[in-house]
Amino acid sequence: MKDFKHYVSIKAVPEDVYACLTNSFTIELWSDMPAKMETKAGTEFELFDGNISGRILKLEPNKKVVQQWYFGVQEAPSVVTLLIHNGKREVSLELRHTNIPDEAYSQISEGWVKYYLGRIKEFLELE
Repeated sequence: MKDFKHYVSIKAVPEDVYACLTNSFTIELWSDMPAKMETKAGTEFELFDGNISGRILKLEPNKKVVQQWYFGVQEAPSVVTLLIHNGKREVSLELRHTNIPDEAYSQISEGWVKYYLGRIKEFLELE
């Protein structure tokens, strides 16, 4: 099991970043794929047309999202924590993903940078 940590700066307000992480309609806009997400702890979610699924553990509007990602049977849960840090002109989005199965690590880490956080940044910074 491996852990992954990454930061991205986004020229946006915390409310818009939070919507990109929790609002199924907004997720579908930046990902261009079906998503199922509720803004309620304890609910299940699906992203990227079901390729990612899990459960929402904790939400702090415009500040924090904590999710458990499903990878089949695992000894320890794979937990994603997304922290939104508000700056003067931009938001710093901090990602911490723990207990990623070794065989999925390179795909997951690349996916975070390129297809998840990268697309959110592109979507919010469109001029």
